[in-house]
Amino acid sequence: MSGQNFSKKRQMILDTIKSTDIHPSAKWVYETLKEQVPDLSLGTVYRNINLFKEQGLIIPVANVDGEERIDGDTSAHAHFVCKECGCVYDVPATHAPISEETCTLDGFCTHNTVLTYYGICGACTTI
Repeated sequence: MSGQNFSKKRQMILDTIKSTDIHPSAKWVYETLKEQVPDLSLGTVYRNINLFKEQGLIIPVANVDGEERIDGDTSAHAHFVCKECGCVYDVPATHAPISEETCTLDGFCTHNTVLTYYGICGACTTI
């Protein structure tokens, strides 16, 4: 975070996103912080999430039930989204190899790759 001039609220929003592996929505972040930060607004959370995405501090994962889900882990890995329960899971790079290398194909320069699987998770298939 060096060079960043983060307010306490902004830092709390980022810390909350990075401290969980549930791939939260903005609403989840807001609900999690609103008791600690009574003057926090949902708009503030959305604005900061957009800023964090622009700065590469977090990544968008998928849209689940009309809400964008985000990830504080920006390392190369894929995701699995359960179409039944809406849970989002990390898929380790060992199971879905993703190269962070920049490659050139037909004049395009790739800077990152996003891979998301959709299906039914193990918990939902056993119900």
